[in-house]
Amino acid sequence: MSDAPLNSFEIRLSQAQITLERDLTQTLQINTGLLCDLQCRHCHLSAGPDRKEIMSRQTMDQVIAYATSNRFTCIDITGGAPELIPQIEHLISALAPLTTRLMLRTNLTALSQPGKEHLLELLRDNKVVLIASFPSTNEGQLVAQRGAGVMEPSLSMLKKLNEIGYGIAGSGLELDLVANPSGAFMPTGQAAAERKFKRDLARKWDLHFNNLFIFANMPLGRFADWLKQSDNLEPYLEKLQAGFNACTLDGLMCRSLVSVAWDGILYDCDFNQAAHIPLGGKPTHISELEGLPERGTAIAVGEHCFACTAGSGFT
Repeated sequence: MSDAPLNSFEIRLSQAQITLERDLTQTLQINTGLLCDLQCRHCHLSAGPDRKEIMSRQTMDQVIAYATSNRFTCIDITGGAPELIPQIEHLISALAPLTTRLMLRTNLTALSQPGKEHLLELLRDNKVVLIASFPSTNEGQLVAQRGAGVMEPSLSMLKKLNEIGYGIAGSGLELDLVANPSGAFMPTGQAAAERKFKRDLARKWDLHFNNLFIFANMPLGRFADWLKQSDNLEPYLEKLQAGFNACTLDGLMCRSLVSVAWDGILYDCDFNQAAHIPLGGKPTHISELEGLPERGTAIAVGEHCFACTAGSGFT
């Protein structure tokens, strides 16, 4: 047992007499790298155009081998911008037959870059679920988070996705949006936000999607840097801690997910990757793991976990 002092999240769990443990692992999350065409203020991984950390073909094949040997009901490909990773088509093509739900997280602008037409066709033909980051229907708020010149290509890609069937009822092609608050405050209610997004996108641009997921920003990476620079770190952490909701714990994604980083190292979730807290407390490569993480084992936690358990939670 570790002699390290408990962090405040561990203390909160202890006070509530709760142990956060793994259930059956059903989702494989793959972070293909930190390369991205944007430098979003709320990015917990500090991804950007200058990042060199990307998944190699060798690691991709090790991930594919692991997914072949272990059945996952969902495989979630993320980044950075996974569309920019060399040989991403190889990874998608190999994983698509191995699960009933293959997801790709996109910022929309990377997918709109020249030469991505074949990737769009591959996603459509394999019915890959697209999870698109689109923080706001208000251009000022979106630019504040993602930078100038982002609104137009994002809307254009949403239009193109609608044209090939994504987000259209009965098409079998799911397009979900993800939004985060633009500053150091808690997100609005998801149901009300989804109604507003659907109304605004349909009225302003005749655009459509299936579901909206809205989450609190993680006090990690670039967002943590911004919180410190703006003197918002402590007040924001206090808000997250005040919003702790023990009812969210059963549905936390880390209880049924294993996350593999661009270099093959395993984590309980993508946020622990950003916090440099590996699965089981020590670096383990995906090529070293023969089966699924064992049920009942403790999940590594940190201060950032309050963002997943505040309000309605991050499931």
